[in-house]
Amino acid sequence: MLKPYLVVEWNDTETDAQGWLVVQNLKKGYSGGGTRMHPSVTKEEVIRLAEAMAYKYVASGSETTGGCKAGIAYDYKAPDALGVLRRFLIAMMPYIDNGVSLGNDLGTKYEDILEVFHEFGIDIPLTKTMKEDPVVLKGIKDYDYLLTQKMDGLLLNDIVTGYGAAFATDEAWKFTNGEAGAKVVIQGFGCVGASCALKLHHLGYKVVGISDANLLVTCEEGLDIPSLIEHKNEYGEMDQAYFKSDYHVRPNNEWLDVDTDILIPCALEDVINESNADKVNASLIAEAANIPISAGGDKIIREKGIYLVNDYVVNLGSVRAYDVVVFGLVDPTPQAVIDDIEQLCRKNVQHLFTESEKQNRYQREVANELFRPGKSDLLEY
Repeated sequence: MLKPYLVVEWNDTETDAQGWLVVQNLKKGYSGGGTRMHPSVTKEEVIRLAEAMAYKYVASGSETTGGCKAGIAYDYKAPDALGVLRRFLIAMMPYIDNGVSLGNDLGTKYEDILEVFHEFGIDIPLTKTMKEDPVVLKGIKDYDYLLTQKMDGLLLNDIVTGYGAAFATDEAWKFTNGEAGAKVVIQGFGCVGASCALKLHHLGYKVVGISDANLLVTCEEGLDIPSLIEHKNEYGEMDQAYFKSDYHVRPNNEWLDVDTDILIPCALEDVINESNADKVNASLIAEAANIPISAGGDKIIREKGIYLVNDYVVNLGSVRAYDVVVFGLVDPTPQAVIDDIEQLCRKNVQHLFTESEKQNRYQREVANELFRPGKSDLLEY
């Protein structure tokens, strides 16, 4: 594990919530990452996630941004969760106003974060130099516009990561000579899981199982993804009232028992670990969640010979979208952004799997060398 550049701890004065901001590295004085809220969040987890963000920015081809992450140990469903999030962001405002760009992650919404930023006259966190750059200022306006745009009935910001994960999965499956119409199981049905399922559905895959916080639903003939998305609630939970007669409902901890070709964890960290990794029957895992496999679980996955596309290669869509729009690298249209993400995800997977095959080494080991981040560069953009 790399040593983080900065770790800040916060203790809420009105609840028992705790939070942490971790800056893994700065690139030209700038860093980016999401804000997670969940009762299970720990300082160690946020440190691991910040490191993954630094790798992700390298994989996304960024020359302007380092990696950071924020995490709050609190129930995101609690009635006062927004107040907790607001107080945390206010406490971190000195860092945010100087180029630590926090977005949303599990348990938070970007519009809620932006609302707090706007209270302090901040649109998107920028360094001093970026605030005076006309290209960046135009890019911010373009990015704000794109946040209101939809594709396939979903907000662009809600699909960039999931669609990128689907493209990466598809490229990996093709590289391993997988057959068309492969079976997929997805764990987690928030923005990432839902949009990944939708794009894989469009690409001809058969999503045979989805688990959320409450249940696992399966169907051998494939689930009706558009319908499940249409009727899920704000927390990414499915509504059984709209399940079809051939759907089977099971406890959500049985998601590894479903027969599948491809497994895509899209929610919490360490959901595959030494206690259950031996149950994985898929031949490919695509990590759409951040660090969804523990070190002990990863050892088992490697020994079983399962192909793996690791998290920062799979789920870089939102990072890439932000970077290329704010810095004016692509046309600010939804299709151009998605096309750019697809091209990058497929290129990275091809590079990773080609090198892994050439070196006869596990994909995670190779990726950690190919996309290793550098030290903090404090020179402002």
